Order: sequence, then structure tokens, then C-alpha cells
Amino acid sequence: MTDQKNPYLGPTLAANSSYIVSGDGPPVVLVHGMGLKLEMWRGQVEAMETAFTVVRYDLLGHGGSPGRPGVYELQDFVDQLSRLLAHLDIECCALVGFSLGGLIAQAFALAHPRQVARLAILNAGFDRSEAERAGMLERLRIAREDGHGATVETALERWFTPVFAARRGEVVEQVGKWMWANDRDTYAEIYRVLAHGDKELADRLPGISCPTLVLTCEDDSGSPPHMAQAMARAIPNAELAIVPRLRHMGLLEDPGAINKILLPFLTS
Repeated sequence: MTDQKNPYLGPTLAANSSYIVSGDGPPVVLVHGMGLKLEMWRGQVEAMETAFTVVRYDLLGHGGSPGRPGVYELQDFVDQLSRLLAHLDIECCALVGFSLGGLIAQAFALAHPRQVARLAILNAGFDRSEAERAGMLERLRIAREDGHGATVETALERWFTPVFAARRGEVVEQVGKWMWANDRDTYAEIYRVLAHGDKELADRLPGISCPTLVLTCEDDSGSPPHMAQAMARAIPNAELAIVPRLRHMGLLEDPGAINKILLPFLTS
């Protein structure tokens, strides 16, 4: 593997992706969620890089990775990851995806099964009903008509518990800044991929053949436990974990609660 970097020196831009490589060991690739950036994994990296080479990158149109005008499809993000792994000479990795990143990780594992040794799907939606999808479509409408900034405040309320937001407001504020920094039109177009991607993948998940962890948080309204349970049933021999009390951004709110499940899965 090439291009290993010290995480404190900042990202590298190559293969149309802004990325950071740190640590030493078998490769683990982390795929962030909608509107966010590679820094969202800060609660996991330190724990991982003692045992793994950790690759974090910004999705197309996020952070330091350039976007483009026009229509996006889930396949665009699968292709981005494929180019990055080729650039880094990674033939096989453990793949961890959060929210939109969880959909991308599923799609990549289906398209490139020999390149994924283990798969962790965190806080991702699955086969939503039309009623469950309605809220996402309404947020998509608002993002298109009023700009994505109009959805940021309500997203943060859904993502963090009130107790954490009151105690660690600077973390919530930082996530809001990441979201605001996205291009208005690109954000809306990629949000469309998020709003419909779970339906696109639902019938294909039995084709995932690698060891898989499906994890969500007890109070995650967008990716609730019943979706994770159904997803785990659809993927052969998948492990299921429901983390108590937390909402969508449990990764940032209580990294230890996530890590004590995720790291043993990756090292087993």
C-alpha cells in the first residue's frame, strides 16, 4: 500500500478524493455520511490505528473532494471508492460505512466482493416504507427550494440527544458547520441518492457474502432498530447491534459505546 500519511498533516488529494491514511496493519476504510466529511471519524481513528491502517476520505462533493454539476447515482460513489483503493494499492480491506456511507459500502461489497473482507454498516436505512420515506422527501424538497441550510438545525436535533447538545454544544456546532459548507445544489442532488438508495439495494443484500455487522442506535429516528433488524435478516449470517440511548450521531456523541462493538468485529 502506498501514500501513508500522518493524520495531523492534513488530507491528500488524489484519484478525485481528499483522504488521510494513518496507522499500521490491515487496511480499514471509513466512509462518512451525508453532508459530513472525513473528520467525523475522529472518535474511532485513534482506537483503530494501533491495529489497522485507517483510510478516511471525503465523498464526492464533500469536504476536500470535488463535486460536479448534474445528476449523481449511487454508482458514482462506488466508482470513487474503487479509484481510491486502486490508487492506494489496496486489494482487500475491511469497509465501514455510516448512513449514506453505509449504502455506499453495501453497494461496493456487492459490486466488488473480493475487495471486502469484512463489512460494517452503521446507522443506515433499509427498505423504507413510503410513510417512512416521506420525511426524507420533504427534506429533499426543502433543500432544493430553500437551500440545504434550511435543513441543518432540524438534522442536528434528530442526530444528537438533548443532554449532549446542551453539554457539548461545540461538537454539534462543528457538525453544523460541516453541513453548511456543502454546495447547495450538489447537496440536494446527493441527498436524493440517500433518500432512494436503500430501496435500490434492498433486494440485493442477500448477495453480500463477507462477515457483516449491522449497527444502529436505539433512538435513531432515521435508521431505527427495526430497519437494522430487517437488514441483518436480509444479509446472510450478519451480526446485529443496537446501541442504547443514542441517536444518529452516536459515533461522535459516545465513541466508546460504538467502538466496543465495532473494533472486536473488525479484529475477530
